[in-house]
Amino acid sequence: MAAKLPVPCHIAIVMDGNGRWATRRLLPRVAGHKQGVDALRRCVHACIERGVGVLTVFAFSSENWQRPADEVSGLMELMAMALGREVAQLQKAGVRLHFIGERTRLSDKVRGGLAQAESATAHNTRLVLNVCFNYGGRWEIAHAAAALAARGEPIDEVGLSRAMGMAHVPDPDLLIRTGGEKRISNFLLWQIAYSELYFSDVLWPEFDEAELDAAIADYARRERRFGQTSQQVVAIPIAEKRTA
Repeated sequence: MAAKLPVPCHIAIVMDGNGRWATRRLLPRVAGHKQGVDALRRCVHACIERGVGVLTVFAFSSENWQRPADEVSGLMELMAMALGREVAQLQKAGVRLHFIGERTRLSDKVRGGLAQAESATAHNTRLVLNVCFNYGGRWEIAHAAAALAARGEPIDEVGLSRAMGMAHVPDPDLLIRTGGEKRISNFLLWQIAYSELYFSDVLWPEFDEAELDAAIADYARRERRFGQTSQQVVAIPIAEKRTA
């Protein structure tokens, strides 16, 4: 029997390509985002089946407000609809939801839906699903630094890590970006210092279990050194490598 490939504990995904998927089919861009919700549902269940503990996705960036008004309003309505439709299934599957991002600009309806979804799934342990919504990596770092300063605490690496919106989970082992672009786009700038990066040409609505497995297989071939030499990596247990 072939050896089982190591599976990342934490996978982060930039879900790119929804708009292009729709445009190629002469559909409004929001239709692509609706298909993107279906792709996320598949990915959540695939991660559970493969033993992934944490999945973090980039759903709406703080820069996305600059998009056409009809697309932004469509995304907000889609989020509200998805919360009402998907949370019960996520609860049944044992998924714990966290929403990371600045909420004051969101409508009362969306803010209330985010809080309700987090509360309803708070005791689930099978998979942590972090949804970064109205989020930017620079915003997160600045927000954490401001929180430390307000409390009079030192602004150092340990303090910043604890003040981040993602402090409840380990840093991502693997960052996937779909859609063919090869950039980070202000996503998890603090947390991906040692993440393995994987860029897929597949548009997000078409990202399926086979594409996820391809990313995990590529990850399994990487040598993660965390600043050490190859010889040291061989001798250091994985738990120690992550703190090196």
